[in-house]
Amino acid sequence: MGPAKPSNDYLSRREAIGGMVATVAALTVGRDAFASLSTKGLPMTIMCVIRYQIDPFQREAFKKYAENWGRIIPRCGGHLVGYFLPYEGTNDMAWGLIAFDSLASYEAYRTRLKSDPEGRENFATSQAKRFILREERNFVELVDGTFGIPALPPATP
Repeated sequence: MGPAKPSNDYLSRREAIGGMVATVAALTVGRDAFASLSTKGLPMTIMCVIRYQIDPFQREAFKKYAENWGRIIPRCGGHLVGYFLPYEGTNDMAWGLIAFDSLASYEAYRTRLKSDPEGRENFATSQAKRFILREERNFVELVDGTFGIPALPPATP
């Protein structure tokens, strides 16, 4: 039996954990905004987590791209939690978080997004400038009773 071959599972698990950590961090920062989002009284329960590998030398181009989505996504029916650029550590990972009340709402949003002129232009700019090297989408759901809970002071003995 020869030496074990390196596995991509480690990297993929690492990326998954990184995505979860980024999501939790982003939700903690914007929990009041996320908790108050609703459509027809239904809380947002599905989050689209977009993980971008960006060209670190084109950080400003990605920042502008993300800022553009700040106008486009809400107009098309998504509830933008936010876009996040690398701050410390890895310099080529960015995140976008968009909430929906269901996967059906997400599909309707994608249809509207495809017909939005500014949305199409933003996609075209990213392809022409090539500042996004890789993009992944994952969907997560909110676990009831675990989000937006205020921190309590430690119990005194």
